[in-house]
Amino acid sequence: MPRGSATSAGDEVQPAPELKSEKGTAASEMAPITGRVKWFDGTRGFGFLVSDEVEGDILLHFSVLREHGRRSVPEGAVIEVIPVRLERGLQAKKVLSIDLSTALPQHTRSSNSSAERADRKALADAAGEFEPVEVKWFNRVRGYGFLKRVPDIQGEDVFVHMETVREARLGDLQPGQPLRARIAESEKGLTAVELRPCDGD
Repeated sequence: MPRGSATSAGDEVQPAPELKSEKGTAASEMAPITGRVKWFDGTRGFGFLVSDEVEGDILLHFSVLREHGRRSVPEGAVIEVIPVRLERGLQAKKVLSIDLSTALPQHTRSSNSSAERADRKALADAAGEFEPVEVKWFNRVRGYGFLKRVPDIQGEDVFVHMETVREARLGDLQPGQPLRARIAESEKGLTAVELRPCDGD
């Protein structure tokens, strides 16, 4: 999955898509919504927001960030936008506000990337075989959720991060959805380190 990065000289930034509806007329504005940056690639010049207020991701192009003096936004930032519905989905037409207080620290993520990979590998090495689990709840905006083992003998929830869901290419998880997971014991408790659909064996 692309991550935000600074645009360097020579990088080509994609032009802003035209805000036209399926019939070629100007797309109509929707009511303002608040979403969280799912990811933003500064080199390619766009990213996506997720919001509990609408279905589907919202395309965020760097051109609408200009009036706020920005060319990119960090993952996790909360942004209020006026979206429009286009043939390919929702797109932010105007950015009303940007809250960076919830953004993930980019410098920390990049400097610790090797350590993070090592931690994930250690968890993966310590994880057991795939076993049946069920989604307890999952919030894509917050970026995490919890699973429960089936049968739920110990009664301990299993933490699952958005990154693990992305790697499994599962999309949004729904309460009660059956899955199979490899689970390891981490500092935060039981953690799912790998997922697959029940028919993936």
